Amino acid sequence: MGMLTACQESSPYNYETVPNDPMKARIYTLDNGLKVYMTVNKETPRIQTYIAVRVGGKNDPAETTGLAHYFEHLMFKGTKQFGTQNYEQEEPLLNEIERLFEVYRKTTDEAERKAIYAQIDSISYEASKLSIPNEYDKLMAAIGADGTNAYTSFDQTVYQEDIPANQVENWAKIQADRFKNNVIRGFHTELETVYEEKNMSLTNDSRKVNEAMMAVLFPDHPYGLQTVLGTQEHLKNPSITNIKNYYKTWYVPNNMAICLSGDFNPDEMIRIIDTYFGDMQPNESLPAQPAIHPSPIKEVITQEVFGVDAENVNIGWRMPGASSLESDLMGLARSILYNGKAGLMDINIAQQQKVLSSYASGWTMADHASFILNGRPKSGQTLDEVKDILLAEIDKLKKGEFSEDLLEATIKNYKLSEMSRLEYNSARASLFINSFINGTPWRDQVEQMDRLSKITKQDIVAFANKYFGDNYVVVYKRQGKDPNETKIEKPSITPIETNRDKTSAFLAEIQASEVKPIEPVFIDFNKDMQKLQTKNDIEVLYKQNETNDIFSLLYVFDMGNNNDKALGTAFEYMRYLGTSTKSLQQINEEFYKLACYFGVSPGSERTYVSLEGLAEKMPEAMQLFEELLADAQVNKEAYANLAADIQKRRMNAKLNQSQNFNMLTQYAIWGPDSPAKNVLSNAELQNMDPAQLVDRIHKINSYKHRVLYYGPDKPQELIASIEKYHKVPDAFEPIPAGKEFVQSKTTENTVLLAQYDASQIYYTAVSNRGEAFDWTIYPILTMYNEYFSGGMNAIVFQEMREARGLAYSSSAYLNAPSKEKYSYIYRSFIATQNDKMIDAMKAFDDIINNMPESEQAFSLAKESLITRMRTERVSKSDILWSYIYSEDLGLDHDGRKQLYDEAQTMTLNDVKAFQQKWIKGRKYTYCVLGDEKDLDLKSLAEYGPIRKLTKEDLFGY
Repeated sequence: MGMLTACQESSPYNYETVPNDPMKARIYTLDNGLKVYMTVNKETPRIQTYIAVRVGGKNDPAETTGLAHYFEHLMFKGTKQFGTQNYEQEEPLLNEIERLFEVYRKTTDEAERKAIYAQIDSISYEASKLSIPNEYDKLMAAIGADGTNAYTSFDQTVYQEDIPANQVENWAKIQADRFKNNVIRGFHTELETVYEEKNMSLTNDSRKVNEAMMAVLFPDHPYGLQTVLGTQEHLKNPSITNIKNYYKTWYVPNNMAICLSGDFNPDEMIRIIDTYFGDMQPNESLPAQPAIHPSPIKEVITQEVFGVDAENVNIGWRMPGASSLESDLMGLARSILYNGKAGLMDINIAQQQKVLSSYASGWTMADHASFILNGRPKSGQTLDEVKDILLAEIDKLKKGEFSEDLLEATIKNYKLSEMSRLEYNSARASLFINSFINGTPWRDQVEQMDRLSKITKQDIVAFANKYFGDNYVVVYKRQGKDPNETKIEKPSITPIETNRDKTSAFLAEIQASEVKPIEPVFIDFNKDMQKLQTKNDIEVLYKQNETNDIFSLLYVFDMGNNNDKALGTAFEYMRYLGTSTKSLQQINEEFYKLACYFGVSPGSERTYVSLEGLAEKMPEAMQLFEELLADAQVNKEAYANLAADIQKRRMNAKLNQSQNFNMLTQYAIWGPDSPAKNVLSNAELQNMDPAQLVDRIHKINSYKHRVLYYGPDKPQELIASIEKYHKVPDAFEPIPAGKEFVQSKTTENTVLLAQYDASQIYYTAVSNRGEAFDWTIYPILTMYNEYFSGGMNAIVFQEMREARGLAYSSSAYLNAPSKEKYSYIYRSFIATQNDKMIDAMKAFDDIINNMPESEQAFSLAKESLITRMRTERVSKSDILWSYIYSEDLGLDHDGRKQLYDEAQTMTLNDVKAFQQKWIKGRKYTYCVLGDEKDLDLKSLAEYGPIRKLTKEDLFGY
């Protein structure tokens, strides 16, 4: 792997390193086989931790698929030491639940099954009196951890925490106990959570397409034979016994890696990890991983998938896995085909507007990889026509119809991406996970850029000809009802006890432990950034990048679509325009060669014109960008195509669940006239003179604006570049008056119902009483949100997911306005089965209006908030954004200091008083996006008069 280095003077532990590693990684292997990967990054006093287990969906027993993912959820339920008030009393009840589930899964008679489930539910309720749900999350809150989560894929299960740098020992103590002594409790309510996650996947057409693609690409490997989430039948017939055996087999040190990036002393870190994890017992007879079959696909195979979303076509090839020699070639081939600027698909498809949208992607896994092309049809275009257009670009790749320059530019853009990635602890530690799970030596990661730079055009062409034959899979995603979708009746679940005020001795010990405190650091806008001025009186907000050679330059205009509803269309049109001296292709190729990117993003009230990339290339990128803004040329054919495509995308949006829900929510917040609907009508699009849109592009720099810069240039160098290359008039034009949209006040309870054909509803309740922005309530508002809905230890999560099994995700917050002129809005959200809707609404109403009170939960929420604030650092370009957001609210300082100071003395009574004044007894607009025929409309009408909204009501077109 690299040079073996023994550091006997400072540490008895040996570790491996690789020369010229920018991360200076150390890789340790403990005596029991546990791998520990470390990279030090002292930018913030925090550490990103991942614990990766080399096991995933591909290792699920064929008769209980979904097991790896389900066990990931159960790893949050505690051990014999935490998550329980008395394990000796709890254990026999848990054993009986396990026994009954084995009977249940082998019983076929429905009446008998219901009787057994009632028994399971009854014993589970008794067991819950002894448990302490979410105590793991209380432990994480106590040490100030952030981003508590986990994920499961085919090859891996990974547990993540972002911890303060002074909590390493407590973190190790908790994790070691969790991995060594897991206890399965709260099983049947968590099963409902997992099932809701499965429900979400059943209405996710892209997930269904992916599963269909995998099934054909890998017919002799678990990647294709089963899914990570498992089948509905297996999820409803689980085996705790199988899960326990799985845990004992795979969750062993010689199958695990701890991956760390952040502010720590490596010698101290490895000593602590060895202290707590060193006695874990390895499994010397780990089962073999699934066999990798070389059997190739020898013909074109087609599949169809049906669902409510818009039609698209997907073409997939089977490829060698992550550790193969071909992996580098596959990545480069993908970027040469598609990179968003100058790839074959970008130039020949996107810029020529041949299809509505297209991209190339892939999924690189340990054993195999897939190479995927996706395309969406224009209006009147067939999926087969799209398929042929995509395949034509594969032919060009095979014939070598691309330049050496494109390959060279791709390497340069890879380097930019790598440089950017190394700024973030999460990305740095994720590279370790990939190395461990895929079995690729760390040296291969360090030397990747060297390898890539030696790859020739001939290598790419040879790769393409070897792997891209008539050996692909086509999955047609067609619009229509999915014939395979089945609905499961909700089970009767007695809400389990939450025992919020109970504490295990283990948690008490962690809370009582003393660590050296880290003092908070707040932004001083006068010291941490600079305000510069150009000779044209443009204000420049400046922060120097001292980390790497990447720059970000933004022109910020306080105008947007509210000022001119054609602005968004104008800048979308710009993506298809050349200048009087350069074609669109030349412009995009030049940007790609410079490793620089530009974009224009008009929002409702503000437009961001952005340029970013390699700092040494900023002057050339600015000249090119300014040339495009000043000299974009009308292309009537491109506009006719764009207008038709926009209308097609609008039709597609009406089919998408998330977009329907977003527009329903906007309707609740703004009423029938909202910024989201302030776009050119279809008639206006068709009648628009494209010259008028180009005029808007040419004029943008003539409006008053300011510049944000984060990069390595010194202030005088930056000002010189702006004055030289940023083309502006002697006097700026005033911002045109905008349309003022008014948020709806919620004066009575009403129900907005929008039809969407899915087995899962999306629900939100919206309340706006018109309260003006008041900076003084920011601290207590933040504390209320933290206590009530801040994470897995909060009231909403415990009641909606943990106790009742009503949803995979749910939340409820009082949201502060983004600008002084707007009001506070209360919002709750849940996605759940259609037949659980009324249960969810009742539960939400109850906990929002009669907020459960728990001194224990409050003190943890308070402790967590304060600890996180001690180690949270706003740095780099975030300082500039923080300034802008503060300014929008009329503030000239970092408001977090006030929160930190006031949080020290807050009590549960303060939160209760806030809830009584600001939350209790509100009127709501209840929004339901769901399938009307499956909903209990009679019960829904009890919440207020039902108003049914059409797609036209929601979208405005």
